[in-house]
Amino acid sequence: MTSSGMRILGVDPGLRVTGYGIVSVPKGYSPGGAIELLEAGIVKTRASAGIADRLHKIHGALAEVIAEFHPDVLVIEKLYAHTKHPATAILMGHVRGVVCLLSGMHDIPLVSLASTHVKKSVTGQGHAGKFQIQRMVAHYLGLKTVPEPADVADALAIAVSYAFSLKRG
Repeated sequence: MTSSGMRILGVDPGLRVTGYGIVSVPKGYSPGGAIELLEAGIVKTRASAGIADRLHKIHGALAEVIAEFHPDVLVIEKLYAHTKHPATAILMGHVRGVVCLLSGMHDIPLVSLASTHVKKSVTGQGHAGKFQIQRMVAHYLGLKTVPEPADVADALAIAVSYAFSLKRG
């Protein structure tokens, strides 16, 4: 943790679009306190590029974010496999692997949170919709508009959810 607080990098992994968001919580933070948005964005890849190039692009982009912001923790959603779309989970798993690799390479602790936990801690219900998550993330970060696209809001929700788990200190 830096002297000014903790920097949390939340990542919403996806092969087509990976969302990321960096927030800062002050030293002595308690849930309900101020959370500052430092940076948020997406990494888009083209299906025509092939999986190796796509993973390389995601790796490079997130490595740049890590180099610029020096997060204290990296938080990612746990892998969820829907029985109707197992290939989607496998592709997401590749991106999660890149994120896990970055965590190890940069010696950043890695935390995995279930999507239902993230939704419940941010909105009060474990099966909240995309717009509800966007609205609540905007509220917690003091934003005038909802973060878009939804991948950014999801990454920020992951970071905010982790911030809510921090104890007073």
